[in-house]
Amino acid sequence: MSEQEKFGQIALENGLFEARLTKKFAARKPFEKKDPRVIKALIPGTVAELRTEVGKTIKEGETLMILEAMKMLNQIKAPFDATVKAISVANGEKVTKGQVLIELA
Repeated sequence: MSEQEKFGQIALENGLFEARLTKKFAARKPFEKKDPRVIKALIPGTVAELRTEVGKTIKEGETLMILEAMKMLNQIKAPFDATVKAISVANGEKVTKGQVLIELA
């Protein structure tokens, strides 16, 4: 990385500030845009109940599954009208944060 890439200037309300690129910032994981057709677990838990099946046409807001996490039952709902393309989990299965649960088409 050249010296020019290590520094930058930021203009804010009352002035111009210099910023330095840190090793932590340079080593960060790049941003990945979420695919709305892939539903992932936001927290680790256990699949308490599947309420859909592959090939089923679903409506926005319809509950697709119940995920039990920290003794709470969380409804995983359809973000939009779609068809269920794949289900990657089964009833009673433990899931980790970020694991793919359901894919929509």
